[in-house]
Order: sequence, then structure tokens, then C-alpha cells
Amino acid sequence: MQPIISVENLCKTYASGYEALKSVNLEIRKGEIFALLGPNGAGKTTLINIVCGIVTPSSGKVLVGGHDILSDYRATRSMIGLVPQELTTDAFETVWATVSFSRGLFGKRDDPAHIEKVLKQLSLWDRRHSKIMTLSGGMKRRVLIAKALSHEPQVLFLDEPTAGVDVELRQDMWQVVRDLRASGVTIILTTHYIEEAEDMADRIGVISKGEIILIENKAELMHKLGKKQLTLQLPQQLNSLPPELAKHNLAIEADGHELVYTYDSQGERTGITGLLQDLNAAGVRFKDLQTTQSSLEDIFVDLVRQRK
Repeated sequence: MQPIISVENLCKTYASGYEALKSVNLEIRKGEIFALLGPNGAGKTTLINIVCGIVTPSSGKVLVGGHDILSDYRATRSMIGLVPQELTTDAFETVWATVSFSRGLFGKRDDPAHIEKVLKQLSLWDRRHSKIMTLSGGMKRRVLIAKALSHEPQVLFLDEPTAGVDVELRQDMWQVVRDLRASGVTIILTTHYIEEAEDMADRIGVISKGEIILIENKAELMHKLGKKQLTLQLPQQLNSLPPELAKHNLAIEADGHELVYTYDSQGERTGITGLLQDLNAAGVRFKDLQTTQSSLEDIFVDLVRQRK
């Protein structure tokens, strides 16, 4: 299947000499939720703005639905909806007017039924006659999403869409995203809430210092890079490791009341059997144990740290 977005050798260097993107290659599949993760200044917003036609690339090629973003910009922009980080709205307009106007910017004829559907999806229907300036920050964020959906885009970019939004509203927004994906809309999101990417995304891309350092199916990423830890709770405080345990990857935590063993769950041997034997030989007893697996946040932090 042809990707709905194809990015080839994309570079962006600003007049100051700052190199924001370095030969980025990326394909987004139709109908997926793709999470783009990276620290501040990694190039996430620059990449999104280039695809959306806001920033001009220095070199490289970007296709949206098979159309070039430079030579066929009208077609590509009509396929894309963008929810930016900044709360930029028309303060003195009503919710209904600003969302309807956004639809008209893309040459779409009036469709009150569609605008009504979008506003109801985003719990904005009761505020449709309210001026933007009277809304809370969370409500304004929802208006931005409504504007991005007004012209029925095939691709929706969400750049930190839940920044500054309360937890309940965040859950409502993600249900809207799930519904959109179910209807065939492709979603590309950036977020600082990595648990959202872990919950929502089909694939994960990690960008650091203008370069894509990893693209992986979420499940495979967790499977390949996720580490497991075995935590042993000790009945008595342990101040230092006995020599018999030095060969194991152990850490003393909780003021000497826990031993934490980190291992690769995909390895041929976890080493747990040998560890337990050596613990017994060293006279170290434990009263309980539990295992945990690293989260997507742990994996992300490790990946970015390795690139520094």
C-alpha cells in the first residue's frame, strides 16, 4: 500500500545556520496513529510545519497522498488538518463562526451538519455562540481541533494537543482521536505525555537533534527494547553486596531493603535461577519478589541519552 505521507531526505537549515532537520526519511501509513517523540528542539514541530506547508524545506521531497507539497500545494493542504501547539484563535469570533470560516478557507461549501457533528464530538455544541475570548484554555484547545477538522481532512497533525488540558478533557480528546482513526483519518501526534503515545499509537518514531533515530511498531519496540526488573524485598537491611553476588546486575535500593535485578527478557537465559542459587549461598533471604517491565518512557529516555 502506498503511504499517505512520504518524506525523503528532508533537510532544513535556517538562515542563522541552525540545522533543524538532517536527511529525515519517514513513511506514514494510511489510517494509522503515528506518535513522533523527541525532546524540546529535536525538530518535531519543524517537520510537521514543512509537511503542512508552513515552513519551506531546504532540500528533500515530501508527498502527501502522492502529491508534492511544493508543486501541488493546494491538493496537499486540503488533505491536512493541523492542531498547533499555540492557542491562536480569533478572540472576538464565536465558536461557530471561526470553525465555519476555517472550512471556507479550503474552498469547501457550507455544511452546517458537519460543523454541528464536529462541535458535538468535542463537547463544544453548547458553547457554539460563545466568543472565543470567554472560553477556558481547554475549551480553546478543543476549538483548534474543531477548526482542523472543519474541512474533513484525510490527515490530522496534533502537535502537543493536550498541553495544559485537564485529565478529563484529555480523555475526551483521545476518544475523538480513536473515532477519527476508525473513520479512516490518519493521525500524527507529538506529545510530552508519553503514556498517551503508549496507549494510543500504532507506531512510534523518535527524533533527536534533527534526525530520526528509530521508527518501530509500538508492540515490537516494547518487546525488543523493554527491560524487565526483578525486585526482591529483604527482611533485613543490606548495606553492600556479598562477593558471591558481584557477577549479577544487582542494585541495592530502598535504603538496603530491596535488591533490583535487571535482565533481558528476550535473552536465552534470564539468569534468575543462578541469581536465586547465589542468593541462597550468600545467606541473603527475601520475603517477597515482583517483576516490572520498562515503560515506553523508560525506552525513550534511554534512546535519547544514548544519542547525546
